[in-house]
Amino acid sequence: MANTYLTIYMITAEAVMLFKNSNLFIMNMDTQYDDQFAVDGAKIGDTLRIRLPSDFIVTDGPAMQLQDNTQQFTSLTVSSQKNVATPYTTAERTMSIDRYSELVMAPMVSALCGKVASTIMRGSEGGVCNLISNVDGGGVIISPTMDQFTGANAILDDQGATMMDRRCVQDPTSDSRTVGSLAGLLNPATDISAQFRSGMMKSGLGYDRFFRDQTVIKHTTGTFSAGGTVNLGGQSTSTSGGNINVNAITGTLRKGDIVTFAGVNAVNRITKESLGTLRQFVVTADVVTTATVIPIYPGMIGPVGGLVGGADQQYQTVDALPLNGAAMVLATPAGSVYRKSLAYTQKAVTMASADLVMPKKAVEEAARTSFDGVSMRMLTDYLPQTDQLATRLDVLFGFKYIRPEWLCVVADRV
Repeated sequence: MANTYLTIYMITAEAVMLFKNSNLFIMNMDTQYDDQFAVDGAKIGDTLRIRLPSDFIVTDGPAMQLQDNTQQFTSLTVSSQKNVATPYTTAERTMSIDRYSELVMAPMVSALCGKVASTIMRGSEGGVCNLISNVDGGGVIISPTMDQFTGANAILDDQGATMMDRRCVQDPTSDSRTVGSLAGLLNPATDISAQFRSGMMKSGLGYDRFFRDQTVIKHTTGTFSAGGTVNLGGQSTSTSGGNINVNAITGTLRKGDIVTFAGVNAVNRITKESLGTLRQFVVTADVVTTATVIPIYPGMIGPVGGLVGGADQQYQTVDALPLNGAAMVLATPAGSVYRKSLAYTQKAVTMASADLVMPKKAVEEAARTSFDGVSMRMLTDYLPQTDQLATRLDVLFGFKYIRPEWLCVVADRV
């Protein structure tokens, strides 16, 4: 039977399905396709507003106390365009779609998808504000055990994360260590069999799915060693985070470092009750030595009056605001390097893609389509000097760690 000449629409539809299914991290996050740009095409810099859940305070007694519905928004900017291109002969276009996908399309899409996933994963630096680690007697990070994975789940619970769609993504080395360390602790025979056959974690410990992804990053902690005591007590920030004024630090802080402040404990985000453990904050930008301003997330929102025992407040994150002179401490040893596995709920991070403009001239063929929240465009043009067709795949996307408190780093040694 003669092969059918593949059309640009057939190839594009195949490519976008391969894209969504070729990287586990992208498969396990919230992906959204915004069709408001479908007519003229989107441009880099277009911004989408995402509404966040409201927060309310419960009052005692029969008297009604009205409280403002302070609606919170975050912005997701469609700021990244990535493409991959290759020439091929007209003869290759006469292959079956399966054969063409195997030899030409799959390697292109795999490279493109991997780079997109890596870009989003690197956004966890400064975008995740919880960390749990297992340490030896000297405080050095070692591989996690069951306690760290269940502890990460408890952190998500305390932060009000949905109980549905819990995930844990690890790099291949961390995942292989986890399989070995938990093998004797798991009881379901089917799960043990699946993990034995695949050599990979599957599910358990409160997570719907464990998976490994080579885009998981390694974090290097700054060299901060002294100073950084709070300069002026009672400081607070907006709900989206902000700056805390401190005395000059010795050493540096890196974007993604986790810090705590003495006497500032976390609260349950639903009940506003103190958890009795220090609230962790992520440093959202690199900080140089001798600096006196620390940018952090989440916001430093205390009770009314800023002291322990004060009345609850909307979007409250801590049981008290820091006192003057409160010590700032790194949650991981200075200069340490660790694998940054993530325990999270699927709605914590979102990737949004939009339609790119379809050129009307200067190309032989063009097509775009969307699948499961991802939009992709393909262009093909003829190269007369080599009798080849040049094809490029493009994705225009943005991402946002919408609820950073709904993720927790599970640190692992390098």
